[in-house]
Amino acid sequence: MQCIEFLNYPISEQPSDLQWGFRIDGTDLRVYAAEATRGLWRQESEDEGPEEEERFLLAQHGGLSLSETGDPVRHFLGDPVPGFADPSTGTTPVLGCSCGLWGCWPLLTVITTTPETVTWSSFRQPFRKEWGELAMGPYVFARPAYEAALAEPVRLAADPLRTLGEKKR
Repeated sequence: MQCIEFLNYPISEQPSDLQWGFRIDGTDLRVYAAEATRGLWRQESEDEGPEEEERFLLAQHGGLSLSETGDPVRHFLGDPVPGFADPSTGTTPVLGCSCGLWGCWPLLTVITTTPETVTWSSFRQPFRKEWGELAMGPYVFARPAYEAALAEPVRLAADPLRTLGEKKR
């Protein structure tokens, strides 16, 4: 089973304007999404340098605003408010667009729960149906640990990928 960390960090310079992020086994979910979409983007885009490509891939998604998700327990247990749900695919957004509007470029997943586990699987990008299911996951979490992590998210001072990028310079 995987280990999940729920993160809260500022969207902007306003420290009270927070968003949700995630680490699975210590790696930001956006890194997994970048890996899963790297080859798909290469088929669509001009040949970019490796640094520009990496920056683009890591910046394609942002977190979900705390105010948008409503009840986070319901949301992250696969029962989002109707505005977030996609009944045709049974998916829930776990990442939004880096522009700040979740629906602009969401990362969707099927969240399945049992009394023992929570599973994130069948990741999709709804605006690239031809991509189909992305090559990431499934991620299976022990439900007690998942719920404990969700109840007490790690509070960060900044976007963890921004901090990572600053260390590389």
